[in-house]
Amino acid sequence: MLTLSQLATPVAQGRTAEIYAWDATHILKLYRDWCPRHWVDYESRVAHAIVAAGIPTPAAGEIIEIEGRRGIIYERVRAYSMLQDMQACPWRLWRHARALAELQAQVHRLVVPGLPRYRDELAHAISHATTLPESLRRLVLERLVTLPDGDTLCHGDLHPDNVLLTERGPLIIDWMTAVSGSPWADVARTSMILSIGGRAADKRQVPFYLHWFALFFCQAYLRHYHALNPDQQEEFPRWAPVIAAARLAEEIKPEREALIAMVQDGVRWQGS
Repeated sequence: MLTLSQLATPVAQGRTAEIYAWDATHILKLYRDWCPRHWVDYESRVAHAIVAAGIPTPAAGEIIEIEGRRGIIYERVRAYSMLQDMQACPWRLWRHARALAELQAQVHRLVVPGLPRYRDELAHAISHATTLPESLRRLVLERLVTLPDGDTLCHGDLHPDNVLLTERGPLIIDWMTAVSGSPWADVARTSMILSIGGRAADKRQVPFYLHWFALFFCQAYLRHYHALNPDQQEEFPRWAPVIAAARLAEEIKPEREALIAMVQDGVRWQGS
């Protein structure tokens, strides 16, 4: 039986999982021991459905378990993330912003039955966001009820670090957050991720031009997505405070003040 000590050093890692080289053509995404076991089953089911639907993403294989930690075998691709490429070649920001919008618009043309409702996931997160002031929680939950529902496939966490650049084109990874709902909720989530770093970072430690690049990228991405999928009902600004409030449930401390400000700004816009 394989043990953790027999695995090489992770080639990449995130909050919920580590990535290991498995063999010449596959990698292992091994979830951390604190992650619920059903997360792996869910991601595996969604990943297979996404491949079948024709979305560009690495093919998923079997589920394995090592010392109580569960993981998924994925196709190994020669790639680097869109974020890595932008950091190395910032002059490509405009191109990547358009590519991200086009990938997301492609995702939003699909319906995958059986996914959780985005509305339900957001309501649960907002209800459990302990740092969200009660007055804002009440207002945001009231707004959520009034927002249009939908059955569109939503990635739920699409950003440049979840797009791999490969010889066969960009591939979207990390489908564990996939849900069914309004595409504008998904766009609001992506926009929030793109902008939160600049708003949450300590500007005394981060060069000013990086904030400008982040703002430029977010604006270029939104402009191109709107061109591909016009926001006829002005949903995007109405989803923004809901998405920011739900993000607070993830308890990322450096983002807390910026997220609360986003919620307050969004509620103020809606009330105007």
